[in-house]
Amino acid sequence: MFTGVIAFYKYLMNEEICYGNPAQIAKSDCRYFIADAQVKEIRRLTEEQWQYVLDIAHSLADDNDVYERSLFVIATLKTLFLRISELSERKGWSPEMRHFLQDEDQNWWLKVYGKGRKLRDVSVPTQYLSYLKRYRQYRALSSLPSSYDSSPLVEKIRGQGGMTARHLTRLVQEVFDKAYEKMKQEKGEDFARKLTEASTHWLRYTGASMEIERGRALKDLSEDLGHASMATTDTIYVQSENKKRAASEKERKVD
Repeated sequence: MFTGVIAFYKYLMNEEICYGNPAQIAKSDCRYFIADAQVKEIRRLTEEQWQYVLDIAHSLADDNDVYERSLFVIATLKTLFLRISELSERKGWSPEMRHFLQDEDQNWWLKVYGKGRKLRDVSVPTQYLSYLKRYRQYRALSSLPSSYDSSPLVEKIRGQGGMTARHLTRLVQEVFDKAYEKMKQEKGEDFARKLTEASTHWLRYTGASMEIERGRALKDLSEDLGHASMATTDTIYVQSENKKRAASEKERKVD
């Protein structure tokens, strides 16, 4: 029961419908639960699964420019560690191209309206700019945005304004489904199954986990993720370390 209720509240928090998880507090106060230092499942894609998703997104966009939007959304969620709500239009905030900013040292940033109604600046890696340029070219915009560019960050398929979280989720899910089918054919069901469970939020933690594995400082990553505490980011670090621990011991012998 607790598992289902906690998962539901996590979904509400990701969508910024609520800002706390009372079920988690109730569970911690329940005398019938025993603390367990279990190895938790990492809600992320493997490097190989992510490559399938990205390759499919590229292939779809190359064949039909309608999918340029899907490629941009997937690259943005994973690379900039965004929640789906942070990329969508919602009450009181509309993500726009002018929220991409370049500082005096030529570094690019994206201003994000995150959980708790807080603004943060997310660092934008140089390689990501090629995806931004490609998407802007599809929309007949200049190469890179200026501070006066008030066009929606992700425009609606029909009508004016930005896309809702529900519509963005559908774009991502379609690519997940196609990546699953391709990976199942080429690698088998066991390797592909996790793609059937994946959500948009997995892209955020896939990107963050990969950055930790590449040695990025937890403090810097925590700022980009918009975590109120580094302890939250440290949870991702611990999960990544468990993955390394398991990999290092696969060849351990019984005799």
